[in-house]
Amino acid sequence: MFELSYPWLLLLAGLPLLFKKRQQDNGSALKLTALANIAAKQQKPRQSWKRHIAALPHTVIWLLLVLAACQPRWLGEPITLPQEGRDLMLAIDLSGSMDINDMLLDNQSMNRLTAVKRVVGDFILQRKGDRLGLILFADAAYQQTSLTYDLATVQTFLDDSQLKLVGQRTAIGEAIGLAVKRLNTYETSNKVLILLSDGANNAGNIQPLEALALAKAAGVKIYTVGVGAEQMVQQTVFGRRTINPSQDLDEQLLRDIARQTGGEYFRARSLPELAQIYRQLDQLEPIARDSLTFRPQRSLLHWPLALALLLSFYLAIRRINWRKLYEPAG
Repeated sequence: MFELSYPWLLLLAGLPLLFKKRQQDNGSALKLTALANIAAKQQKPRQSWKRHIAALPHTVIWLLLVLAACQPRWLGEPITLPQEGRDLMLAIDLSGSMDINDMLLDNQSMNRLTAVKRVVGDFILQRKGDRLGLILFADAAYQQTSLTYDLATVQTFLDDSQLKLVGQRTAIGEAIGLAVKRLNTYETSNKVLILLSDGANNAGNIQPLEALALAKAAGVKIYTVGVGAEQMVQQTVFGRRTINPSQDLDEQLLRDIARQTGGEYFRARSLPELAQIYRQLDQLEPIARDSLTFRPQRSLLHWPLALALLLSFYLAIRRINWRKLYEPAG
């Protein structure tokens, strides 16, 4: 179906007639009606038609420009797309321990947050059709984005997150409580929270068990990820020694939270393990959403513009005095 985006602009088509009439009223030397009638009778009909024909190309150019300004387009038949997707809230730990360099990639060590950004960033890029939200927590929990289809914004906020941005400690309970509160504002059958932490709850106004009760009451399923290596070689003044950099990780708490909400607990000791976990999370069952209907459209704006340009070019060529142009000087 043919359609004009701004049909009211067609009123501009008669604009040159108004200017022409005003020019005739202001510039005509014949003010008396009788003299004007005599002059009109003396005009030859052929000359009048010649003037009209000469003005025709300019009229066509103006009408084409007006048509282009109306933005013509062609609308196709309506297409209905069934939608499926997930509603996932991501909670990422930004406590001081996320700065420990115990994650390896190609024999190069990196801190935990850098590894999480890399893996979770790839996870976000594959979430087409899903709504994602982002919560960052340390001394307290803060929502960076609500559930949104704008994955680029979620990715940007994750990339911009910095250690010590919201403190040094770990408020797991507050992160869960905030996620439950935000998810409760949406009517969906799969409220899912993916919580990643490398420590134990030691901050916040809400205890994990209190937040767990809220999550169970709201039907929020929580998948927990404990990140951090179990062995790390440390250089000291007495030589090299092996330590456990994840000794503060409260695995039992994360396991209980996942089990009691119907989720699952994952342990990420290395970057490949972390990547494998998020590949598993990719298998979460999507939910059906309301169908999306749209009509494909194709702009026809370039056609009247191109015709107006060609016609203007033709008139410009006709106005050139080629004999005078090539006539030798002097």
